[in-house]
Amino acid sequence: MTDTLLKAVCRYAEANADPAGVARIPIPGLTAIRATAPSGLDYAISRPLACFVLQGTKHVTMGSRAFTFRAGDSLLITADVPTLSQVKRASIASPYCSLVLDLDPAVIADLAVEMKAVPVADGAPVRGEPTDAEVTDAALRLMRLIERPASVPVLRAQLVREMHYWLLAGRHGEAIRRLGWPDGRIGRVARAVAMLRAKFAQPLRVEQLAAVSGMSPSSFHQHFRAVTSLSPLQFQKQLRLIEARCLMLSEGMGASSAAFAVGYESVSQFTREYGRLFGLPPGRETKAARGNAQAA
Repeated sequence: MTDTLLKAVCRYAEANADPAGVARIPIPGLTAIRATAPSGLDYAISRPLACFVLQGTKHVTMGSRAFTFRAGDSLLITADVPTLSQVKRASIASPYCSLVLDLDPAVIADLAVEMKAVPVADGAPVRGEPTDAEVTDAALRLMRLIERPASVPVLRAQLVREMHYWLLAGRHGEAIRRLGWPDGRIGRVARAVAMLRAKFAQPLRVEQLAAVSGMSPSSFHQHFRAVTSLSPLQFQKQLRLIEARCLMLSEGMGASSAAFAVGYESVSQFTREYGRLFGLPPGRETKAARGNAQAA
């Protein structure tokens, strides 16, 4: 079954992936990833997701914790957290291949009620587990569904729901169950994260974010750091820098324009903080990226 899923995902990704190896599947929340060579470091503030590694190896770091995922493993991210990831093993003959499902808190909440699941204590927001056979089976049926486009609008919602069900019912259940409790710590922090993502270029006060979360400023600051590993200010800063990097590397925008576009008032401050996060100042990194692209 896993081999069949691997072939289906790789076939779709090979035909539909963008230059970064990302193939958007016509089912909301589902993405195929393919890489034919080890990758550079990818900086992101990830949303809650389950990544099913089907072939190759991926390394993910969050804070001081590091994880290696191989074929048959699931990478679970259960909160909006900063991650540093890298495809470590991939080749043209044996490409890295994975299927990513965005975890839907509303679906999880609805299923948790029907399953009479109880809230669980918060745990590590990044973890790895072997993929359950039922999850693989549901994923395969989703991939087969896209071969019959007329069926996608009719059946996709129930198959995505079933995939969430098997995640909740299996070894992954405890890790993702708390996403379905909107009044829990992660749910409250998620409301502030949604505001930060939507308005990252604007100045936002902790009091505003705390009010959205329904917490006092001091309690909010403490819970935000516990969930994301960053303070709200650090979180916003990383969002700005990651977006600026995308504007420069993907759209060819200059460093000054990118800095102002993401909310910086000082280009020199932007340059310092960019170099601190990514290891190179923006000008040098974009020049190196263009050189690598020409070489390729």
